[in-house]
Amino acid sequence: MTCALADTAPPVFVLNSLDANVSVIDPVTWAETARIPTGKEPHHLYLTPDEKSLIVANALGDTLTFVDPQTAQVQRTVRGIVDPYHLRFSPDMKWFVTAANRLNHVDFYQWDGKDLSLVKRVATSRTPSHLWIDSRSTTVYVTMQDSNELVTIDIATQTIRSRVKTGPMPADVYGSPDDKRVFVGLTGGDSVEVFDISGREPVSIKKIKTGNGAHAFRAAGDGRHLYVSNRVANTISKFDMNTLQVVESYPAPGGPDCMEVSADGRFIYVTSRWARKLSVVDTQLKQVVRQVPVGKSPHGVWTLRHAPR
Repeated sequence: MTCALADTAPPVFVLNSLDANVSVIDPVTWAETARIPTGKEPHHLYLTPDEKSLIVANALGDTLTFVDPQTAQVQRTVRGIVDPYHLRFSPDMKWFVTAANRLNHVDFYQWDGKDLSLVKRVATSRTPSHLWIDSRSTTVYVTMQDSNELVTIDIATQTIRSRVKTGPMPADVYGSPDDKRVFVGLTGGDSVEVFDISGREPVSIKKIKTGNGAHAFRAAGDGRHLYVSNRVANTISKFDMNTLQVVESYPAPGGPDCMEVSADGRFIYVTSRWARKLSVVDTQLKQVVRQVPVGKSPHGVWTLRHAPR
């Protein structure tokens, strides 16, 4: 399936989790140009280290769909990847890690530039949700949605290093550029929980009140600020990773979930999970300036031309 966008701006991809497909959106006309069939329940996506493929993880399909990020052509399907809900490459590009949300394990795969080989399956607590890997590629941080924990896993040995309690229903997790803190969205609460990770195990040091249903993160692009979607409050908060204070708030209707930020940093593209739309938020005007109809339960969103992570 081709979208004829290769000579213009690269498309925006939106994962429609309950439709088992991906909406391809032209960021110039804001028209949906195609729907890419995937496996069941695509939730999250990640770029390969060579930046030639966008990997869509199909949790209930036990597959990965590789898509060209420029043309939206499907390149291949990799089968036998068990329950890939969330996914991430380590910064040193040696490991591909997936969280099996419904099966309670984290999988470590070796990546040779083309193929994946399962090295170890690590049993975890209940409902591993999101992953973060530190910049040195030594530690994986995993939130446990239904046991209210932050689990750390040593990458060299693929063994659990620590378990610490979090606030209710932890979801996304994001690390500061200096590897001194991680931030956890508390979807069952109204805050982002901050952990000091400079010691042997994470230590909770603060909760930043952002809004009910604090859920997913995206970097603002300046190396200092993070956006968090507050799914129940229908807002997006911007907070400072150094001062641990909220500095801005924006409307985001329809149950905001995953976000992408435009290359110039002005616009936030956010999936409105319950409204079946991609919403575009202008951070200067502090308002929603566009909504694009997509499929059922839109979740992950991504484009090749984005602000620095």
